[in-house]
Amino acid sequence: MSKLVIVESPAKAKTIKKYLGNGYEVVASMGHIRDLPKSKLGVDVDNGFEPVYVDIKGKEDLIKSLKKEAKKSDFVYLATDPDREGEAISWHLAQMLGLSMDEANRVTFNEITKTGVQNGMAAPRSIDIDLVNAQQTRRILDRIVGYKLSPFLWKKVRRGLSAGRVQSVAVALVVDREKQINSFDPEEYWSIDAKMTAPSSKKQFEASFVGISGKKTDLHTKEETDKILKRLEGAEYKVVDVKRSVRRKSPAPPFTTSTMQQEASKRLGFAAAKTMKTAQMLYEGVDIEGMGAVGLITYMRTDSLRISDEARTAAYEYIGKAYGKNYIPSSPKIYKSKSNAQDAHEAIRPSMPELTPECVKASLTSEQYKLYKLIWERFIASQMANAVLDTVSADISANGCDFRATGFSVKFDGFTVLYEESKNEEEDKVLPNIETGDILKLKNIEGKQHFTQPPARYTEATLIKALEENGIGRPSTYAPTISTIVNRFYVERDGKQLRPTGLGEVTTDLMRQYFKHIVDYKFTAAMESSLDKIEVGEKDWVGTLEDFYGDFADTLSKAESAMDGKRVKVPDEETNEVCEVCGKPMVIKIGRFGKFLACSGFPDCTNTKRIVKDTGGVCPKCHKKVLQKKSKKGKKYFGCEDNPACDFMTWDTPVSDKCPKCNDGTTLFKKGGKMFCLKEGCGYETTIKKEK
Repeated sequence: MSKLVIVESPAKAKTIKKYLGNGYEVVASMGHIRDLPKSKLGVDVDNGFEPVYVDIKGKEDLIKSLKKEAKKSDFVYLATDPDREGEAISWHLAQMLGLSMDEANRVTFNEITKTGVQNGMAAPRSIDIDLVNAQQTRRILDRIVGYKLSPFLWKKVRRGLSAGRVQSVAVALVVDREKQINSFDPEEYWSIDAKMTAPSSKKQFEASFVGISGKKTDLHTKEETDKILKRLEGAEYKVVDVKRSVRRKSPAPPFTTSTMQQEASKRLGFAAAKTMKTAQMLYEGVDIEGMGAVGLITYMRTDSLRISDEARTAAYEYIGKAYGKNYIPSSPKIYKSKSNAQDAHEAIRPSMPELTPECVKASLTSEQYKLYKLIWERFIASQMANAVLDTVSADISANGCDFRATGFSVKFDGFTVLYEESKNEEEDKVLPNIETGDILKLKNIEGKQHFTQPPARYTEATLIKALEENGIGRPSTYAPTISTIVNRFYVERDGKQLRPTGLGEVTTDLMRQYFKHIVDYKFTAAMESSLDKIEVGEKDWVGTLEDFYGDFADTLSKAESAMDGKRVKVPDEETNEVCEVCGKPMVIKIGRFGKFLACSGFPDCTNTKRIVKDTGGVCPKCHKKVLQKKSKKGKKYFGCEDNPACDFMTWDTPVSDKCPKCNDGTTLFKKGGKMFCLKEGCGYETTIKKEK
């Protein structure tokens, strides 16, 4: 007989089994085992919102196996993830296996290391029903909104649409930003920049016009700028004041879920879903050469900035050995979490700081290594001493016109020796030695025209930041929310930018007209706050659902009456393509599997075709064009324009470089850091050189 430990994934089970050893069996539930039924609402809205849970289809054999293992075990520990969802999974497991809800059978691991597992096993507790109720409330809310509101959208806009509390607000954010961009009225302004040298150096530096006779002056037109430039003809440039100071620059805090997703997007180009999938693998355990399965990072769903004393000590030991004791701060760096942070876990950090990225690189995939390196460097830097900068600001006068030059020099690099979140352009300017009274030599001066710019479209990183700042969603919801709004064609990617589709705009406008609460930022944030209060036992979950559902049901009824017999048309996107059947313009429509071209003459002409894009590549089989295409499921691939006569296709991306070995114009393709020729019998391959 032995003790049974149930976790969520096989990888996690393998790692934990290594630390528990004999006397324990560790098995995986493969995530949720029960959920609300797919075919119906599954919530009794008239009787206390009682949910009806069913076994998830396809998990029958797994459930039988779990029951069998539990029956032959002395004791069952529930060790699912340490968050609301993990607590709910443990609750479902306990009910399915007939375990007592009062028994201390729930264990959690913030990190999958020997110490983390031992600490977790040494502190079992009973299932936290408040955590379960918070997750159950979220699930029921999302089910009510989805099952009640989605059919309304099917009837009034298009079949297959869906609505959700968080996803609808995320779409609204993207739509609102696009409206701001389209309505933006740029304003003209001018600047005057002078390049000059000081008596002490021949190296040029730049000073900018700031005003006249000590008064700040903005330049709006060319005429105003030319007037200043005329006044400066033949003027003497004299340094009237020099200010020197010391500035201390602090490191960024360790990662939360949100900041990790943002930084991985900016630095690594990772989508939020890819970041979370990779982080999950690093948390659950990776086979490290000579060590076996090791959980490399702490739990990756957190909004806390708290760090354990043990982790801080380990970081100091590494910093002292690698960089010297002067890189260890004189007092511990304590980062304050935001006011609504749940603080159930530490910040995201390496579970063993002594395991540097280079130590484990050979055992990791490229994505795992890149993300681990980012997390490791961010954490170690967050525990290092501040950088110290000597800053200089020089005020310069020329015929009553004021100029200012600023710059800096590094006195002590501190944490920047390892990691910097972002660099300030001003910090690239190093001024020569300048003293008050110096007469400067003008080398060049010019006025430059500028226009104010509209706000930038959201990227995944900035949308996650906006969701977090508005209190919408929680760490576990950002990645699936973005995946959902893209996969359902409310939002599309344009390079790294996110832009709304016509469908997204129409749906948001309709929601705003009839269901303003659902897409209201403050209302959605208040609901998240209510879930947090349920989690700590400060609010009743049934009462929360009753408060929401009464208004929602009434609003839905009024919307259905107001829209009776009406439909909203999604505008088609015009193209320059001409229908080869009837000669009318082709338009872009959105179908079940994404965008496609359709004749604008529908229903008289039913011609449709896939959207293809000329990549400029040359087919390695027949030397015709290589086109970018999409599969029925919307996945991008590349194929010959002469399909089906030529069957060439690849998932690899064509590049502008031609194969030097074939020397016949054949295009090279790339995957990862390699470029290669796909022509049969060639075999040419080269590594892509990184730009400096």
